[in-house]
Amino acid sequence: MSRLAPELATRNETPHERTDRHLAELLQEVRVAQTGVQVLFGFLLTVPFTARFDDLAPAERHLYLATLCVAGLAAMLLIAPSAQHRVLWRCNDKEYVVRMANRYALAGLAAVAVAMVGALLLVSIVLLHSPIAAVIAVVAAAGALWSWYLQPLRRRWGLHRNARPAVLPLNRQPPRKVPSSAR
Repeated sequence: MSRLAPELATRNETPHERTDRHLAELLQEVRVAQTGVQVLFGFLLTVPFTARFDDLAPAERHLYLATLCVAGLAAMLLIAPSAQHRVLWRCNDKEYVVRMANRYALAGLAAVAVAMVGALLLVSIVLLHSPIAAVIAVVAAAGALWSWYLQPLRRRWGLHRNARPAVLPLNRQPPRKVPSSAR
């Protein structure tokens, strides 16, 4: 049981039930991000077939291709938890699936942020032809970095700092007491 999750003691759930819940919550969260990245990826796939694509400078085409590749990577990373769950189904390894799914989701969200910033930068460059395009991209990157990673990590660190070590995680043993005669 985690020091950061005292509600688990009141949930009255077994470790298996907790793992099932964690996987269900994570897959639901990934579904939300998947939809957004799939829409972005689909939009990016259509861009080369527009009339104005030929007007892009080589640097803008490189930005487009990099953004398309990162959006594709984001889609792959966000789909990976579902694929792993299917492949490892009935292997009694759900804790591993949850840990890996969490890692893939975090990496996928980072790729989504990069793809969103790249798309905003590309569109801003095409529309504005101005340094303001870079400002828009920096603001978008800062917003994603703060709201998706820094603010939650700040909260997590604060919870760790303030947590009482009343309950040890399941995989840890309490420290051994040294007999007074051995001191």
